[in-house]
Amino acid sequence: MKIAIVHDYLNQFGGAERVISALHEIWPEAPIYTSIYNSKKMPDIFSSMDIRTSFMQRFPFVFNLFKWYLLFYPFAFKSFDLSEYDVILSSSSAWAKGIRKRKEQLHICYCYTPMRFVWRYDDYVKRENFGFLIKAILPLVLKPIKKWELETVKEVDNFIAISKTIAERIRMTYRRKSDIIYPPVECSLFQPSNLDQDYFLVVSRLNSYKRIDIVVKAFNRLELPLKIIGDGPDRKPLQRMANSNIEFLGRRSDEELKQYLAGCRALVFPGEEDFGIVPVEAMSVGRPVIAYRAGGAEETVIDGLTGVFFNEQMVESLVAAVNKFQLNTFEKNKIREHALKFDKEVFKERIKNLVNSKFTVFRDKEPCNN
Repeated sequence: MKIAIVHDYLNQFGGAERVISALHEIWPEAPIYTSIYNSKKMPDIFSSMDIRTSFMQRFPFVFNLFKWYLLFYPFAFKSFDLSEYDVILSSSSAWAKGIRKRKEQLHICYCYTPMRFVWRYDDYVKRENFGFLIKAILPLVLKPIKKWELETVKEVDNFIAISKTIAERIRMTYRRKSDIIYPPVECSLFQPSNLDQDYFLVVSRLNSYKRIDIVVKAFNRLELPLKIIGDGPDRKPLQRMANSNIEFLGRRSDEELKQYLAGCRALVFPGEEDFGIVPVEAMSVGRPVIAYRAGGAEETVIDGLTGVFFNEQMVESLVAAVNKFQLNTFEKNKIREHALKFDKEVFKERIKNLVNSKFTVFRDKEPCNN
């Protein structure tokens, strides 16, 4: 089985790029096709990969202006010739699933979400803090992209969703079924500590849609110590809002992050995410999570065993959850045991087995859509 991996873009390192790293460990000989690749922003391991970029790599200032080249991505992925491969494994929230394929090839898409800027437009605009002019123009630009996506997803033979939340979006948007394999979390890097400190912790980019404002207001009222790791456009207004019991630590190294997670009483997770890796990292060190009951947190946090939920993104709801948390007792070993279900090695085994089984079935009969 000859396999090619296709990814939207490699210009920043996040959860999706951790998936690419794990896929490379499974299939080290598989080339990785992508629109653009910024080696300076990626970990050293990527320098050993066979990464093949599109014509967009030569565009001026493409790493800074990659969002402005919106209309070029469909052409970039159509330009790749992958005819020599048996299996195309795309890793995509946008463009990579639009790769060209022959009828005799199997295309499996590991989908982070259907295009957010097309199908969840209001959510996307809120995240990006766009001005009035862009908000007025963007819907016109997205019209042909929406049509393009609905055509190209027909070429995907099998979808894999990162969570039940995304599986439901795939069903509603594409009218397709999908298998579910959770993204890899390197639990081995996050170890429990015997050092128990008296603070709660937030780890997040400080954007308005992350709803850190709820946490600040709640802990102002609770007068409990809170540390916030992360930076972003909302940092200054949040700091002005916060009382002296709340400390803003800015960005921290991975090693420092592990120490803060290991020492906290609980991680507070007030936003809605498609999966959410940070809560699993917190549980890997045996720390419970106080989470908004929505999105991926519903699938990773077990109420009463590995954390506590609050049902509304409101101060009162979070205050009640923190008070409930303080009345409960949580066992580090049980929390970590649960987190290990999301470990990278589990991901690698599951996706390797799924790709092999799908290819066996596909090879033995005519390809068909779900």
